[in-house]
Amino acid sequence: MTEENQRNNRKELIGVVLSKTGDKSIKVVYEYKTPHPLYKKEIRRKTTFHVHDESNDSGVGDKVKIMATRPLSKLKRWRISQIIEKAPVL
Repeated sequence: MTEENQRNNRKELIGVVLSKTGDKSIKVVYEYKTPHPLYKKEIRRKTTFHVHDESNDSGVGDKVKIMATRPLSKLKRWRISQIIEKAPVL
């Protein structure tokens, strides 16, 4: 398998920017639904990821696509691949 094919095989998720935690760093919350093991009702779950934002373009409330990458710091294992929707300015 060539390197180009491996890069296209990375995990990608869509989430909402929860907070800006520092320079070039944000937190993104990913929400998903999963069935209850016994009762089968859908349960809402969420996971928070520490994400690398190289250009500091994203803001709180933006909808972003994130991609798995090599470890960039103690907690950051994801980076922004695309800003899908900007949050409305109040």
